[in-house]
Amino acid sequence: MKPFLTRIVIGTVLKYKYRNKSNFSSFALAKAYRELIILIRSHLKDSILILIGIFSAAFGLKGFLLTNHFIDGGVTGISLLVSSITDIPLYTLIVVINIPFIIMAYYNMGQQFAVKTAIAIFGLSLCLGTIDFPNITDDNLLVAVFGGFFLGAGIGFAVRGGAVIDGTEVLAIQLSRKLSTTIGDIIIIINVIIFLTAAYFLGVEKALYSMITYLSASKTLDFLVEGIEEYTGVTIVSSKCEEIRLMIIDRMGRGVTVYKGKRGYGKRGERAEIDVIYTVLTRLELNKFKTEMEKIDPNAFIVMNSVKEIKGGMIKKRPLQH
Repeated sequence: MKPFLTRIVIGTVLKYKYRNKSNFSSFALAKAYRELIILIRSHLKDSILILIGIFSAAFGLKGFLLTNHFIDGGVTGISLLVSSITDIPLYTLIVVINIPFIIMAYYNMGQQFAVKTAIAIFGLSLCLGTIDFPNITDDNLLVAVFGGFFLGAGIGFAVRGGAVIDGTEVLAIQLSRKLSTTIGDIIIIINVIIFLTAAYFLGVEKALYSMITYLSASKTLDFLVEGIEEYTGVTIVSSKCEEIRLMIIDRMGRGVTVYKGKRGYGKRGERAEIDVIYTVLTRLELNKFKTEMEKIDPNAFIVMNSVKEIKGGMIKKRPLQH
């Protein structure tokens, strides 16, 4: 039995959700309690990630980029550029320039995403306006690399928390739908315009260093969003399915899924049944896997695909059997 107060809270939530009902079974209360705990944990995790992202981005901006007049790509880059040319504070520009993209996110990506993004952007503005970060270094290369690193880390943590602190991607998604082009192409075009403008107002050298900042930030962002380990999904079709399955389990320490399939090659097409193996490996394990496959069946048909994120199953390696 859950505490009396908890039951009251859960009952009130259920009554609000199902207004035509007044009494709920113990099962319904337990299910609602579980959903509430999951929701609270999720929001708490997202809040922590966004908070880390805010402080990391603020540190990169005020500790490296702002005092040395370097910029980044996207909306953040536009804000830095305008702040360098004029006397308008960066914390004001961050909010003002991002407002249209928050509105766009509300209509195109949902209310929850827009609210989280608004909180993240206003939080970054507040952090920039109230916290004094020391100027870490005046070395141009260090400023470009580490300023981009902390800014990219900040954006990455915010994305992990379900928000963005730079509205460029929201704009890119919207334009890609209308222009029938990729999001990456739109972002590249936007950043080319920003860096050409920076070269005109700040000088070619500053613009070139700013491009290093952008590359550093984008690589850090990719690293955080994609995860520390890059996974690869491997599909194997072979007549030695059982031997391969045992190899993956015993020597690679990974789990496998076996599908039932039918052969379909040849002039008439063969309808003979065959097992198809699917497993997920990290990039560091691929070389060992290929070596083991060469030993068992060098003619096996293998398809490898990049996997951005996985959940559940045997993600962590199990102890190898000897």
